[in-house]
Amino acid sequence: MAGGRRWVRAGLGALLCVLHVQAACQDTTVTQELLQEGFHRDLLVKVELGEDAGGCAVAARAHLPPGIYVDPYELAMLQQHNVTKAVLVPAVTDVEAPEYLAPDVQLVLSLEQDPRCSRCFGAAVPVHARYHRPARHSQPASVVLHSPQVLLCCCHSALAAECWQPVEVGAPCSAEGNIPCQWHSTTHRPAQEELVLEVPVGLREHSPLVCAVTLLSTLLCASLVLAATCKHGNFSPGTCSE
Repeated sequence: MAGGRRWVRAGLGALLCVLHVQAACQDTTVTQELLQEGFHRDLLVKVELGEDAGGCAVAARAHLPPGIYVDPYELAMLQQHNVTKAVLVPAVTDVEAPEYLAPDVQLVLSLEQDPRCSRCFGAAVPVHARYHRPARHSQPASVVLHSPQVLLCCCHSALAAECWQPVEVGAPCSAEGNIPCQWHSTTHRPAQEELVLEVPVGLREHSPLVCAVTLLSTLLCASLVLAATCKHGNFSPGTCSE
């Protein structure tokens, strides 16, 4: 009987320990928001850690569905001016592809610490909606952004093994990229499970009209360019008459 009680107490102690660890590991909170209006937005990600980062690099890994993308040329310009630090996986993005021909993309966004809060981090990156295939109805298409994954990289300090698990991330921890570090991830409480972007969709019945107007506009513009070139260009007298 005494042995059974000891087993029960030991089991209850282990259960309380597990619940305590889970409670401690789930204190990280993530929020994301789409700023601006229209096809060109800013994706704002905020993270509040359950404990101080202690000099570790903090990032958010977001899954971008085919309906939304980050312009790599715009991103390179922002990184050149130290406005945003992010990595796209894969790095090559076709900015002209429509939604039904575009692949999924992983975005690893470096987060900056809020000077007023030692556990708060955030960053924003410009995102753009892709054109969708014309539909038979006038309802907008929905692009769903799920809650991003919180990442931590500590080159000079250790993380609690019960809270942070190593993950493979296609981005270096440091700006130099030559320090051997390991990214870690933890469970978190998203303020909302998903963020929905509504994208206007054209009507399929308007396709012939749109194609005709586009063709006529192209021919008109080409004619105007050719006429201006012949009038103001430095050509021989018989070039434009041919």
